[in-house]
Amino acid sequence: QVQLVESGGGLVQAGGSLRLSCVASGRTFSSYALGWFRQAPGKEREFVAAISGSGITTYYVHSAKGRFTISRDNAKNTVYLQMNSLKPEDTAVYYCAAGRSTTHAMDLYDYWGQGTQVTVSS
Repeated sequence: QVQLVESGGGLVQAGGSLRLSCVASGRTFSSYALGWFRQAPGKEREFVAAISGSGITTYYVHSAKGRFTISRDNAKNTVYLQMNSLKPEDTAVYYCAAGRSTTHAMDLYDYWGQGTQVTVSS
């Protein structure tokens, strides 16, 4: 069982930056791929980024490439999402998830956090 707790969300102006963190419980953190997803009001949850257990492989949705960076610190059981050049359309609740595959597919993630709100004002 893995429990995930996100933090770091907030209100930021367009063009600004935020760093989201997600701390996981459990001793097998490095064996899990971690993903970030987001859900805007009235929209379906969508993939943002993923990182393999070792941290070597990363994967981004097209709209995040060049602006967002996913990273992890296995010693701290933490995964991060550094978000730069934020846009109003990035406004959403951001969720981290843990699974066995580095993938965009939500149904392959077994554990989910409660989410953290990111609001980007224009």
